[in-house]
Amino acid sequence: MVCTMPFLRALLRTARMIRHTPELSTGLPADHAVMLDAPDERLSPALVAAALGEYEPAAKLLATTRDAAEWESRDRYLKRIVAFARSRDGWLGDWLAAAPHDPDALLVKAQLAVLRAWESPARAEQLRDVGPMITAAAECDPRDPVPWRLALDHARGTHATHTTFETLWEQAIQRSTHHYGCHVAALQYLSAAWYGSHRECFDFAERAAEDSLPSSLVQALPLRAAFAVLAEGPDTRTTSVQVERIDRAADLAISLSVSFEPGDPWPAEVRNLLAYVLVARGRWDEALEQFRQIGPHAASFPWSSVSEDPLGRFLDTRDGTRIQVASVTPLRHRADRGRTRGHYA
Repeated sequence: MVCTMPFLRALLRTARMIRHTPELSTGLPADHAVMLDAPDERLSPALVAAALGEYEPAAKLLATTRDAAEWESRDRYLKRIVAFARSRDGWLGDWLAAAPHDPDALLVKAQLAVLRAWESPARAEQLRDVGPMITAAAECDPRDPVPWRLALDHARGTHATHTTFETLWEQAIQRSTHHYGCHVAALQYLSAAWYGSHRECFDFAERAAEDSLPSSLVQALPLRAAFAVLAEGPDTRTTSVQVERIDRAADLAISLSVSFEPGDPWPAEVRNLLAYVLVARGRWDEALEQFRQIGPHAASFPWSSVSEDPLGRFLDTRDGTRIQVASVTPLRHRADRGRTRGHYA
């Protein structure tokens, strides 16, 4: 006798997908409305001006963040401005020519040099040449932690000792105790891919999260540690302790996500990473909720780490999550009980 149960289960799964997938699109922007790393209202004019060869709006934006000690925003805007300058930097040359000692111009110059050195096959050698640029940027404003985030990235690439790295770390946190970028740089140094281990990575991340403010992005640091484990691939053996820490990191990041409004661009990268981790753990309903919270704000990280088409990977994962949720949603909701729905309802 042929067993028909697997066939019937497949039929039910397909029926559920067909019925529920459309309604689960509620709250998800259409594919064409989703943008990768969309700039906010402060950054957008600076990037548009840079495309026209004008540096003044970028200079004003970075000066404003420095004057107001908006270190998190300063670091975020710096990275985006430099990402643009990587392929079109004529405006930066004009800026440096007009104001060779401008602390913001020197910071952009140093970040761009670090970025290009990291992309070079001769990374360590080129990074050593960048050291004086980072020092010059740091000396311009002793309050600014962002040059020290650069110094931490630089130290990782030049194979600095733990002692050297700890000295730089102390300088960084003296300027901003909870600076997210500096914490991420330290976490990368401690990762198994560099000079530490998964255990050291989680230990550091969890302690930092415990010491941080409730709405600080440092709360998402354990999620970064979780990603470092998951990024090793599906064939990597994950211990029960690691799985527990990964799920605990996801739970903490969910709590952080709730503290921001849906569609807020500020926590978008954290929410993208959270969606990735939840999908990897098969927590489909929670992942779909994060995709709703993300709205139109797809982020390069983490999708660029697993695909050359990060936006495409984001959209495919979002669709796959919706289908997974639909496939396990009962055909008959509570409101449908009592109705005649046929033999397969």
